[in-house]
Amino acid sequence: MISATPPKASLLLPDFCTPRALLLLLTIVTLTALLLTLADAGIGPAFWGSLASKLMFLVWIGLLGAALLCALRPQISARGALPGAGLVLVVVTALVLVLSEIAYRVLASSMLNPYLILGKVPASHGLFLARNLAISLIVCAVALRYSYVSQQWRLRVQGEARARIDALQARIRPHFLYNSMNTIAALTRSDPGRAEDAVLDLADLFRASLDERRSLIPLAQELESARTYQRIEALRLGPRLRVQWQVDDLPQQVLVPALVLQPLLENAIGHGIENLPDGGEVSISGVTTAEALLISVRNPVAGSGGERSGMGIALENIRERLALLYGDRAGITAGREGDEFLVQLRLPLTDEAQEPS
Repeated sequence: MISATPPKASLLLPDFCTPRALLLLLTIVTLTALLLTLADAGIGPAFWGSLASKLMFLVWIGLLGAALLCALRPQISARGALPGAGLVLVVVTALVLVLSEIAYRVLASSMLNPYLILGKVPASHGLFLARNLAISLIVCAVALRYSYVSQQWRLRVQGEARARIDALQARIRPHFLYNSMNTIAALTRSDPGRAEDAVLDLADLFRASLDERRSLIPLAQELESARTYQRIEALRLGPRLRVQWQVDDLPQQVLVPALVLQPLLENAIGHGIENLPDGGEVSISGVTTAEALLISVRNPVAGSGGERSGMGIALENIRERLALLYGDRAGITAGREGDEFLVQLRLPLTDEAQEPS
């Protein structure tokens, strides 16, 4: 029997320990004070004084409430959504009752509130407490519901983006597998030893890409995958294939998308070197700027060759993956320059990709 896991309360509450959540809370408090003032005093001589007193009271509730929820976040997150929401409402109820009682006593004290500077004494003690409690519970419930719906929507967007990235990445792997298997099949009879080396290299490539379900890997690992692919193709093309690597100065531990460089090398070989009778040299170079990692792949092309259909699919695949992971912070450009085809890849120098938030 499979039981559904209840959603965590961490999906219900924002993190009140962050400045962003505190700013949102203070905005809600200010709007609530404004609405209550308009309902009580309207726009008149008493408007600003009433607004100031309500703001002072509600800001204290907001700040102390944020501090309590921040401190209790581990206990709230350990519960499901409904128990977590119940605990939040209990905390808010207790806080509002305590502060309302303090506020009533301050307003009723002639020493603490001389000449009613802080406001008039409420006509009924019980009604004052009940009114504050009802308003706070309504506002808190609405805020919790909004936070829950917002975070559920954000998780759904993230899940859809992740599914698209996985699907796009999977489109590259079968194409690469077919090419590699054709290479191995061609070598099986003529040179079994080299065919065995190709099988081992192919196994290494798929072990690196399938053992970890991460979309981001260290640059060093991506470079090694591309070099392994080069060795497989070198078994087939021999001296016709030459690759010049100028990447030693790049930050090897920076995270990059998996299978983003190997398809570019595959394009350079399949649509460039393979079509030249004497082969040619693929140049892979990279530089870093203050914010980005720039990698260029350059290869000679035959005649009027350029971005053929297969090459366009791979480039569009990488372009879409970069857009999903990084937005406008990454990109890829490609085009013919004389007798060469140049692809330039731009990646942000960050340790993680963008998450819809």
